[in-house]
Amino acid sequence: MLKDITLGQYFPGNSLIHRLDPRSKILAVLIYIVALFLAKNALSYALLAAALLVCVAISRVKPAALFKGLKPLLFIVVFTALLNLFYIRTGEVLFSWWKLVITVDGVQTAIFMVLRIVLLVSSTFMLTYTTAPMALTDGLESLLSPLKAFHAPVHEFAMMMSIAMRFIPTLVEEADKIMNAQKARGADFENGRLTERAKALLPLLIPLFVSAFRRADELAVAMESRCYHGGEGRTRLKQLKMAACDWLFLLLSSALVVGVILLKRVTL
Repeated sequence: MLKDITLGQYFPGNSLIHRLDPRSKILAVLIYIVALFLAKNALSYALLAAALLVCVAISRVKPAALFKGLKPLLFIVVFTALLNLFYIRTGEVLFSWWKLVITVDGVQTAIFMVLRIVLLVSSTFMLTYTTAPMALTDGLESLLSPLKAFHAPVHEFAMMMSIAMRFIPTLVEEADKIMNAQKARGADFENGRLTERAKALLPLLIPLFVSAFRRADELAVAMESRCYHGGEGRTRLKQLKMAACDWLFLLLSSALVVGVILLKRVTL
């Protein structure tokens, strides 16, 4: 299960999506999320799913990588679907037993919520899959640069986000090694009641926290030894520059929002 966590990983490539400016991709993901929350019917979700599939095809990222990243969220997806399935009681009744009632509106809402979660997470994964961590940091800092007028620590915030994303795969790999070592010593993380499995995780969490703090301390010492003092006076090897394809990408992303708003009035 831990090996299925792919958030923060970067798949190098030379596709059109890879070559886009990181700022345009960050803004496009934010616009896509807005469109997801505006979607209200099947046509809207079909349009958003088609747009994401086109981006996946252009980026040449294997769809299996997206499905692999969604596996750890399976419980949340199923729980959300069941919650909406039995909570919505309006519309035609399809099934009724005791206090459990399933209606047409409940089924539709459950399906739409599952699609919203899957598409939202997949679009976020696409951002990290096709954008190098340093480029993502530079793009985030550039977008937040107006906040510097209010003396906000923009560079430090972007650096923290970059470090956090960078070390997610490292910590996952470390946790997997510790789990295998504990299994070799007789630990059981999969069987037993929920409380027993929670107790079995303690031998995993404590070494993982110790390892995370040790890595953080080593990173802080390395940055201080290189005279790192935040973003003051820092320059970049590669300057960010929006090209025509970046503006076109943002225009198409904005068109998605317009399309979703127009499709809200369409009833099947």
